[in-house]
Amino acid sequence: MKEFIERAMTFGKYVGLIEGLLSEGKTTGMNQSEAMFGYAKINRQRMNRVEKTVELGEGIRAAARLLDRKVVWLILTEGWCGDAAQNLPVIEKIAAESVNIETRYLLRDENPQLMDRFSTDGARSIPKLIAIDAEAYEVLGTWGARPRPAQALFLDMKGQGMEKPIILENMQRWYNADKTLSLQVEFEVLLKEWRCGDALAAKV
Repeated sequence: MKEFIERAMTFGKYVGLIEGLLSEGKTTGMNQSEAMFGYAKINRQRMNRVEKTVELGEGIRAAARLLDRKVVWLILTEGWCGDAAQNLPVIEKIAAESVNIETRYLLRDENPQLMDRFSTDGARSIPKLIAIDAEAYEVLGTWGARPRPAQALFLDMKGQGMEKPIILENMQRWYNADKTLSLQVEFEVLLKEWRCGDALAAKV
């Protein structure tokens, strides 16, 4: 995992990349259609809103501060992804609570082999977070691509054969109602699992 971490971006560089591409009428990834550019533009706005409004609860803040090993959260994502826009600002705020957490970003479409190693039920769903011990480069666990209740809703709508615009609209409504609480609860559990002696690390 070391080679992936070394060439990954900081959050600031990732955001800068998105904004630079948007200024040129583009987005990340292979698909440069008008629709994908539209998704990227609105999701940057959503990301900015979440950055300004998210408030962490005391439980997740304490869990982050108690993390007793240095870790890297390597995150696969793309600028057009709606789930990334909703979740990445929260993940960044959680990471900022701990001196032991660094975040790094890679684009999914530029790293297909890594994405396939950490797919979700065979799908290249993003964002995908891979928690890695910063010294041993062991994978401690993963998260993604969305909180479990959101994933259940998504799979249910997909199973019903709903059209993509309707699915995206309903997912946005779910995120607005949830106010990042599900994500915070899940990461509070994960942070406890990823402490020294608690995680079942698997070398990759």
